[in-house]
Amino acid sequence: MVDLDVLCRYLDDLLDVAAFSDYAPNGLQVEGRREVSIIAAGVTASEAMIQAAIAMRADAILVHHGYFWRGEHPCVTGMKKRRLELLLGNGISLLSYHLPLDAHPRYGNNVMLAGRLGIEVHGPLAPDLANGLVLHGRLAGPLSPEMFARRIETSLGRAPLHLMGASSSIERVAWCSGAAQSYFEAAAMRGVDAYLTGEVSEQAAHVAAETGAHFFAAGHHATERYGVQALASHLQAHFSLTCHYVEIDNPV
Repeated sequence: MVDLDVLCRYLDDLLDVAAFSDYAPNGLQVEGRREVSIIAAGVTASEAMIQAAIAMRADAILVHHGYFWRGEHPCVTGMKKRRLELLLGNGISLLSYHLPLDAHPRYGNNVMLAGRLGIEVHGPLAPDLANGLVLHGRLAGPLSPEMFARRIETSLGRAPLHLMGASSSIERVAWCSGAAQSYFEAAAMRGVDAYLTGEVSEQAAHVAAETGAHFFAAGHHATERYGVQALASHLQAHFSLTCHYVEIDNPV
């Protein structure tokens, strides 16, 4: 069991929250009971995620995608009202870490994704590109585009959308989890064989055709499951808590 304030301070420091200008507040978003023994961890604080937390009698929910995004409608109605009502009515805290969890060098989504796909991390592709969030590295040996696509499918449990480039093999890769398709052209111009992210935009097909770099969209949810899992495992060991990862399937 750990005090909620102690848990929040620890996570804020560990993930260096103060270093990020983000699209939503990082850290404690909804305050519940003071003592935390059970944490439900997941990608997004959907109603299904909250219901799963209630069923396991969780004291807190830890997610990558929380609430109060920049530009969203501020009124507590409809879907937002139902979610907040469930959290507050059951005394469950909501902790959310967005860019800090993407970027963390040990527990981050991008580092964890590289580990699953067998990519040796060389660091940010360029410091000025997405504030260093786009990483690059190498496979242990070159793979055909088809073999790399199969590796993604095996590792993440879903077949990626593959937009063909020109090269017959892939070795140098750049990647960024989630909705980072807008960085594909910048990555391609830096000479990578392939770029991997979660989502895709129409223009990506033209970038692949005109630069020769392969593009893989492996799913926003699928590419961002592993940071929160690693972080929850760390918290379980560090504070002797019970942490359960909850997989709410999402095809996007």
